[in-house]
Amino acid sequence: MNITNDLNLEEKWRNATLANNFIFYKVMRQHPEACKRLLEMLLKVKIKKIDMHNEETIDLDHDKKGIRLDVFVKEENRMHDIELQVVDTKELPKRARYYAGLMALDTLQDGAPYTKLRESHVIFICMEDIFNYGLPVYSFENICKEDNKIKLNDMDFKHFFIAPTCAKIIEDKELKAFFEFLISNSASNKFTSCLKNYVENAKHNMQWRFQFMTYLRQKYYDMEAGRIEGDKKARIETTKNLLKLNILSVEQIAQAAGLSLEEVLKIQQKKL
Repeated sequence: MNITNDLNLEEKWRNATLANNFIFYKVMRQHPEACKRLLEMLLKVKIKKIDMHNEETIDLDHDKKGIRLDVFVKEENRMHDIELQVVDTKELPKRARYYAGLMALDTLQDGAPYTKLRESHVIFICMEDIFNYGLPVYSFENICKEDNKIKLNDMDFKHFFIAPTCAKIIEDKELKAFFEFLISNSASNKFTSCLKNYVENAKHNMQWRFQFMTYLRQKYYDMEAGRIEGDKKARIETTKNLLKLNILSVEQIAQAAGLSLEEVLKIQQKKL
């Protein structure tokens, strides 16, 4: 079946919940009060006011591609990035480090002293336990290796919330209800009922539907292009190995590797 078929994409859109990166991003940006409440629950803090980052990307400089943080939120003395991670890509800790640096660059004006840096929180809401220790939450800050009572006090914090584990064992009932909703799409209190309504309203937004389907099409095209490129590289490598053996004709090698005779001759010429 063609994965870029519009009916397939339409079904993905209809079935998308808050656990979908695109929906999560749109709901949190469209409803700052919900984002504020979620931050308060996750970090167990009180927040007076938040400012959502106005742009969808953080521009590093003129010759580098901008980086999009899922939900970039600023307070007077703190800044937060909330990322929803569906699969374990095996590089989340380093991404957390990178995102913290991006937020610092974005908020510290040229020439400002480092003391003006705000407290930084990078938050990953993960659908898998990326550390495999069974904890619902993994929180990190920089401490001294020789004496862990000594903190660096650089105000740089990373948090990894494991949604399935949080939904089962955390004691905070309101936060537990949020993670249950994230996993099952079943609302059980006022906050999750609001989120469910926001998700349904988001899926009636035709502009967002178009963006979602365009994003998925491009993602699938990129995956297919990568697969084709990888397959071509494998065929070229096979050709090189067969040429080294020097026991087959170029015609036989072309047939075995699935390349044209002209392509095999070019590879042979480069090896001479």
